[in-house]
Amino acid sequence: MHVTRRRMPGQLVGSLVAVVFGVVFVVVNSGGLPSPWPLVSRIAAAVVAVGLLVGLRGVTARPDEGKGFTDRRYWLVVLAEAVALFGGLALINGVWRHSELAVAWIAFVVGVHFFGLAVVFRLRRFHALGAVLTVLGLAGFALGAAGASAATIALVSGVLSGAALFATVAVSLRLTPPATAA
Repeated sequence: MHVTRRRMPGQLVGSLVAVVFGVVFVVVNSGGLPSPWPLVSRIAAAVVAVGLLVGLRGVTARPDEGKGFTDRRYWLVVLAEAVALFGGLALINGVWRHSELAVAWIAFVVGVHFFGLAVVFRLRRFHALGAVLTVLGLAGFALGAAGASAATIALVSGVLSGAALFATVAVSLRLTPPATAA
């Protein structure tokens, strides 16, 4: 049975973006794990992504779905994120030569950008996601300082960031009540 759900502003687009980047975080960052964990992680990410996409079938785009993406504040958040990402990665990879910390930086910056998006889209849930991703990024830096392997940093800052994105979509679907018949 197909259930139609009341939708929240930006839920469909935001969930699709989170699912895609959740898969990317897991696939890209699970490669350094000992066998068979890269394959297991990637299959699990694909299964979770498909499950979430199936769950999103009942969430239809609102007429105002893309409105937040035309907000000047949204583009300022995205611009700040891009500058921080690429500037930080240039330093981490090119100047300091610690490419194992790149994923920690990405998780940190993506986490911080969710605080801005929480304001733009008026979604408190983004504060929680931002906090989790920011902490996972900082944890990766702490692990690097403690001498942890690149695979461990990638697991914590990368794979777990993907899991956090998946979890946010799952919570969003769980909190979206079915639409009532008119």
